[in-house]
Amino acid sequence: MEKQKIVADASIVAKWFLEEEFSDKARQLRDSFVTGKIGVSVPSLLFYETLNALWHSGLFSEKELCLAAKALTKYGFDAWEPKGKILEQAATVSSKHGVSVYDASYVALALHLKAVLLTADSELLRKFPQNTQHISTYNFQ
Repeated sequence: MEKQKIVADASIVAKWFLEEEFSDKARQLRDSFVTGKIGVSVPSLLFYETLNALWHSGLFSEKELCLAAKALTKYGFDAWEPKGKILEQAATVSSKHGVSVYDASYVALALHLKAVLLTADSELLRKFPQNTQHISTYNFQ
């Protein structure tokens, strides 16, 4: 049986490092991922967006941000580079739905993989109800 694959955005992965609403659910996702129960795919910009969110929180020193960066690279995400059809689809999604190209890249990857995008971003949840799911409603097996 093939394990379930999801796309996670930076609003979820940042919660692995921050104590925020739904951090507990995000960490459940992390635990399911690191134990091999699910696969997590991400556009490569997730690494920058997550570190940016941690930096903007004001809670991390330079050394701690570097440790977070190291941790992010060790998780072993199925990371997708911005190229070809996925990048074109991100441009289309952005233009048609009025979301940033950054956010559209997560949606485009989820569409490409026929996977659900787990997010805490209310705009993505509202604009893409067929392709997104709030982390609080994700059913952990």
